[in-house]
Formats: sequence, structure tokens, C-alpha cells
Amino acid sequence: METVDIAVIGGGPAGLHAAEIAAGMGRRVVVFDGKPSVGRKFLVAGKGGLNLTHGGALDGFILNYQGGGDWEGLLGDFSNHDLREWCHGLGLETFQASSGRVYPKALKGAPVLRAWLVRLREMKVEIRPKHLWQDLRPGNILHFANGVEIRAKSIVFALGGGSWPKTGSDGGWIAKFRELGIHCEPLVSSNCGWECDWSPDILAAAEGLPIKNIHVRAGAKSVAGELLLTKYGLEGGAIYALGGELRKMSEPFIEIDFKPTFSTEQLAAKQIGEWKLSKPAAAILAASRFQEPAQLAEATKNFRIPLLRPRPLDEAISSAGGIRWSELDENLMLHKFPGVFVCGEMIDWDAPTGGYLLQAAFATGSRAGKAAAGF
Repeated sequence: METVDIAVIGGGPAGLHAAEIAAGMGRRVVVFDGKPSVGRKFLVAGKGGLNLTHGGALDGFILNYQGGGDWEGLLGDFSNHDLREWCHGLGLETFQASSGRVYPKALKGAPVLRAWLVRLREMKVEIRPKHLWQDLRPGNILHFANGVEIRAKSIVFALGGGSWPKTGSDGGWIAKFRELGIHCEPLVSSNCGWECDWSPDILAAAEGLPIKNIHVRAGAKSVAGELLLTKYGLEGGAIYALGGELRKMSEPFIEIDFKPTFSTEQLAAKQIGEWKLSKPAAAILAASRFQEPAQLAEATKNFRIPLLRPRPLDEAISSAGGIRWSELDENLMLHKFPGVFVCGEMIDWDAPTGGYLLQAAFATGSRAGKAAAGF
């Protein structure tokens, strides 16, 4: 049976970065991935512009993470600044947009992945595709679906969450980890659309149209942004950012302020034609059938929309749930399996889009890779 220093299971950004860190510490690293090639979700994420991270100070950055975890320490070890410098080290420039989101100048994920794989080859990291992990046996022995068995001195699991299953991130590892006695929260949709019941009149007038320059509230959280009215409900950055709050509610709903720059009194004093409502906002308010200006002004500032459920996991941008933090030590090692580490979306954390997802993959991959190399 072949023995390696470090086996990394999963070739997404968290796994590849863990491999890179460990190889940089002089370890022999082999990355195993179930698909024919690595970085598939990384490439899909980059189709619309690879959002590497987000600008801003660390104290504000960490507020975007929910579900537990020492994010101050993790991001202190590998920050948004470090991620930009990492990209620059590949020979690729980055820029920060007015939104604070940080992108490679090339925008797409493919140039980043190509340069990254060149670096990994130079560091003697071996990548073995078509190795679907099936079991972890005593003595840190890994068993794969093709019959291969590997003994590793340290193991880093980076199998991803449950969204985008075609890329290999299908959450199939959950059942096996539970069999191994590891407590895992169910994987649920995060950064996804939510369903609601629209009337035929609203759909006829506004399906597929954006609702811009609004404030949206759920529970104790309020965000500025926009929504997209769809046949089944709502999509868009504003509702993605509120997913964590909505999942806490037994009867989820959002409240929309369609005119955040005006007070209720200012709106009530205006003629309705002067409000300059967008077409979808006007359609939603018209369906409420409020006639009195004061009632309509109040509804415009605080319109409640009951929600039914999040969209299915395979449509979500990311997932929440996974291995509980209580199963891990400060180095992301499983208490019950010395020498076995986890990183990325396998751990039970949640964050909005905007660069926070990839940043977490790199930060946890950095911690796990360093710890595995030093084990």
C-alpha cells in the first residue's frame, strides 16, 4: 500500500490551497478528486466574474460569517489582503470594484486556475483525478471507489458543501462522516432564491424585472440592494444576504422599503404619480389594493411578503450546515481522528456572496494545510 505525507481529498479552492501550503512546508502532497479534473466549481463561480474576496478592514469583514468558528483568527492568518497578494504572486493583477468586491483583472476563473496548477506542479504537488473517496479506515487509510487504498500521515478533507452537484460538490460525504461518528448539521440552501405566491397580475406585469434601490429586512437584519421578481418568488443579492435570518423563522417573511430615501410622511404628502416607483414595485403595491395615500405610503415603506421555502439545494450558490465546530480543534482537526483535518464548505458556517465564500475557502484551507504539514 502506498504511503504519502499528506492526502488532500477534494480539488476545490480549499483543498488546492491546503495542498499548496503543505507543499510549501516541504511535505509530499497528493490531491485526490472524484471528477476528471480539479477546480470545477471554481471555474463555474468565475463565469460571471471571479469574485475573489472583498475589501475592507478585518473587524467588519468577520461580521459576515455566521454559524460559529474563530473567524478573527482564521482571517487573521489568511486575510483578504493575503488573498490578493496570492493572486498577484501568480502573475495576475486584481482590482477592487466600487462595491468593494475584489476580482482578478482577467475576471474569469480559468486564467487563475491555470496559473495555480502550474505553481502546484512546480511545487511537486501530485493531482490524481477520478479518485472518488469512499471510506476512512483505521490507521488513516483512505479507500477510493476505483479500489485504490492510500495510507496518509495526515489527511485534509475538502469535499465542499451540497450546492452545484455537477461539479462534484454534492454533499455525499455527509452520510459517511455520520457513520464515522462525526456530528454534522444537514446541508441546506444558502445564497439562494426564496419561493412565494405571486398573483397572476403581478407576474404578468413584472416577472423577470429587477426591484432596485430598496432596503430589505428579515428578523433583526436589514440590507440595501436589489431583488429579481421570478415566477416562483424572489432572487437577488438582498435576499441571499438574509438567508441565515430567514432560516431561523418558522414562518419566514421579508419587509421591503421601496423608497428608502423618503419618510412615510414625505410620501403621503406627494401625489402617487410623483413617487417614481419601478414597474415591479408598482405591481406589488397595486395588488395590495390600498387606496388611502397614508396607507399606501406605509405599505411602500414596510411591505411584508410571506415566503414559503428556499429554492432547492442544487440551485443554491452555496450551502450552510456540515461538520459542527465542536468536532474540530483550533487547527480544524477532528477530535476523534488525530491527523485528519477538514476545511471549506464541509464545516458548518454561512456567509453571503461578495467574496466572502472564496475567502473562507482559502482561509480554512490555509489553516488545515499548515496544521496537517506540522502534525
